Amino acid sequence: MSEFDTTVPTAFDPFAEANAEDSGAGSKDYVHIRVQQRNGRKSLTTVQGLKKDFSYNKILKDLKKEFCCNGTVVQDPELGQVIQLQGDQRKNVSTFLVQAGIVKKEFIKIHGF
Repeated sequence: MSEFDTTVPTAFDPFAEANAEDSGAGSKDYVHIRVQQRNGRKSLTTVQGLKKDFSYNKILKDLKKEFCCNGTVVQDPELGQVIQLQGDQRKNVSTFLVQAGIVKKEFIKIHGF
């Protein structure tokens, strides 16, 4: 036994870090910007994860005026309030949120194709 010193490997979970960092869609410290395909060329942009102390209706009003699109604030039972905008506005919304000082750039996650 002096020649070969064997040790039994312990259980290793390669996904433990990923599960700890990204706890799902309701992650509170990130702002998630997603695009959803509707029918044909139509799409919908959703923004979720903004802090509760912001006025969602005022942010929506500025977004609609800035990007010339329609939108609404939807109350979701799991995710809280979600801003929906017509069209693919992912990059526009992320730059707007950073320039307005609402969210820092490193806390924005853009999802979609």
